Amino acid sequence: MNRELIVRSSSDAVDFALLKDGKLTELHKEEDNNNFSVGDIFLAKVRKPVTGLNAAFVNVGYEKDAFLHYHDLGPQLSSLLKFIKQVSTGKLKDYSLSNFKFEKDIDKNGVITDVIKANQSILVQIVKEPISTKGPRISSELSIAGRYLVMVPFSDRVSVSQKIGSNEEKERLKRLVKSIKPKGFGVIIRTVAEGKKVAELDKDLENLLAKWSAMCKKLYKAPTPSKVLVELNRASSILRDIFNDTFTGIHVDDDTLYEQIQDYVQEIAPGKESIVKQYKSNVPIFEKYGIERQIKTSFGRTASMSKGAYLIIEHTEALHVIDVNSGNRSNKAKNQEDTALEVNILAASEIARQLRLRDMGGIIVVDFIDMVKAPNRRKLFDHLRDEMKDDRAKHKILPPSKFGLIQITRQRVRPEMNIKTTEENPNGNGKEIEAPIVLIDKINSDLEKLLKGPKKDNGITLNIHPFISAYITKGFPSIRSKWFLEHKKWIKIQPRDAYTYLEYRFKDKDGKTIY
Repeated sequence: MNRELIVRSSSDAVDFALLKDGKLTELHKEEDNNNFSVGDIFLAKVRKPVTGLNAAFVNVGYEKDAFLHYHDLGPQLSSLLKFIKQVSTGKLKDYSLSNFKFEKDIDKNGVITDVIKANQSILVQIVKEPISTKGPRISSELSIAGRYLVMVPFSDRVSVSQKIGSNEEKERLKRLVKSIKPKGFGVIIRTVAEGKKVAELDKDLENLLAKWSAMCKKLYKAPTPSKVLVELNRASSILRDIFNDTFTGIHVDDDTLYEQIQDYVQEIAPGKESIVKQYKSNVPIFEKYGIERQIKTSFGRTASMSKGAYLIIEHTEALHVIDVNSGNRSNKAKNQEDTALEVNILAASEIARQLRLRDMGGIIVVDFIDMVKAPNRRKLFDHLRDEMKDDRAKHKILPPSKFGLIQITRQRVRPEMNIKTTEENPNGNGKEIEAPIVLIDKINSDLEKLLKGPKKDNGITLNIHPFISAYITKGFPSIRSKWFLEHKKWIKIQPRDAYTYLEYRFKDKDGKTIY
């Protein structure tokens, strides 16, 4: 399996595309104006606690106040507030917490007005970026993420990722981390720490402690609100979270980014920096790797799959709805149940990809094709869970209901990736149409259906606009030549001046329209 990261730089943003065997599975954008990224830590000021919500609105410098619920304060809030006060006034200059006297934990079922007051300074971390009309969601239970470990100040707990299956490995890692963990800091051991030696874990922990100390130095006489710790840039954070030995290439089209990423890969995976390659060509990097075409075909209301099946994806304020359709596919299965299972399995894989690709969050309801047999419903459920194992966002999947619906909840911490795939109609009637780049994919799909249909494969002629005709027939190998190699049938192309740009018809040898 090939896993590649393609990085495209422009004047105001950097785009990251993750490919799995050439297929786009994740798309991220880092913009220069995003000052409220997940993981950023702010010295903020409490605007006002609201007893009815058991929460407080906090000024972090965004146009709308951030939301801080009581359950996101963290048990060691009193210790955190005491630490902030002493450090910001210059009374405490030892940031190690080894000699810091901890306060009593707050009541886990307490009231917000008992623990924080208006105009009070507090350290908070962004856990959910501003989305739609809402301000950021924040927490005062801080954590600083590294490659192998996550460090939690004002805690003493050591926990291990549930994705590490071996109990022996969990115990080994716990034992190692407890031997190097400084007093006053808790540690969460990440999945990628599996099999690592104590020296690698210790180096990661030292880096996290250095970040903590650098952040604390900024607190002295710092104004409120102000950002005191910046999460890694998106390139580094993506590499930190997803990079592993299966990566076969990282391609970057910018000199500065290339050097930064190469240095970071050398730091987190010595010896693997050779897979970072600088892209130099007149062809834009996203076009070279087929990403632009995949974006156009993947982000519309309709998402096509193989064998004629497709998804309809609708968005509402409260939830997302996905409908699975078998299309006009040829039915090779023995019966309707087998056909439904085949299409549903195909759809489950595409849905898992779409959720990651669009970064869809909240409640997602999927209407799969009805299946009568319980073992088939179970098979579908298990397959969907397996396909979503690589999804880094927290999610939960419920088994199929009696109506064939599967409900999914998926954590949303950033605004959903939303790309416009329609374009202005070149015929000038003011309407918008599907992107023309999708046209060839539609013709391919229709042709495949025709050639697999009964007695429809003799003397097929494609009537189409002259511009599209030239695109299909010119070059070597041309698109028509590829059709011949794939289907062993020669398709006659007939340019038609009367057709609009995106209009086409398939006709038989008698000139009758068959599609």
